Amino acid sequence: QVQLVESGGGLVQPGGSLRLSCAASGSIFNIYAMGWYRQAPGKQRELVAAITIGGSTNYADSVKGRFTISRDNAKNTVYLQMNSLKPEDTAVYYCNAEGPYRDYWGKGTLVTVSS
Repeated sequence: QVQLVESGGGLVQPGGSLRLSCAASGSIFNIYAMGWYRQAPGKQRELVAAITIGGSTNYADSVKGRFTISRDNAKNTVYLQMNSLKPEDTAVYYCNAEGPYRDYWGKGTLVTVSS
């Protein structure tokens, strides 16, 4: 089993920044990719950014150039630096870990972009 705990969400004004963190614990040696998804009210959950164990990254077109995903292997933590935030970035952000047999999910952290 893998446990994921997100932190760093909150209320921010348009144009502001936030950094989300996802701390992983448990059987993480099988995990080969981690990422962030988000779900806005009334919408489907969508991929925001992902990073493989080798460091390759993938971003949704809507966040390219504004968001950066990174990982600290020593701390088993993945980060999502979010800059130039827009109201449409408002959502619950979920951490995801991809294993050989299943995905694992955190409980989510709310990001609200509003003036």
